[in-house]
Amino acid sequence: MRNLTSDENVLYYIRFFEYRQDGQMTEETYERESQFFGMLSHPVRLRILDILAQGEACVCHLTAVLQQRQAYVSQQLAALREAGLIIDRKDGLYVYYSLTNAVIAQVLEEARQFLADVTGDEGFLQVTVPVHRALDCCCPRCQAELMAPSTTA
Repeated sequence: MRNLTSDENVLYYIRFFEYRQDGQMTEETYERESQFFGMLSHPVRLRILDILAQGEACVCHLTAVLQQRQAYVSQQLAALREAGLIIDRKDGLYVYYSLTNAVIAQVLEEARQFLADVTGDEGFLQVTVPVHRALDCCCPRCQAELMAPSTTA
């Protein structure tokens, strides 16, 4: 799949939430909205989106962070890509993934804030993503970061 340009991203989201001329959502729009939220109803997909909100990541990195088999992670990535939430880029033997739009991360943040407000549980706001140095990832980017001197004293 090729990467979408900014204009194509905007058009995708406009098409995703189409409204009739009288301002009412159509049944088709409700169905697509349900599919969108369905994509967000899977815990591993949410974790993948959190990782990608920090920046681009390769499959081996995602596998290491999630501590899941590569085939399982690839299955979740395919679902997210098909839904238009992520895009991929091939660099040699490695495939890197990123969010199609930063708005996706904002939607997750807003949902977590809502859950924290409704439940009184601030744990919804405590999202932590392991850094490259803490992982066993074999991609060139992670290996370069492992070899770089640590910036913490």
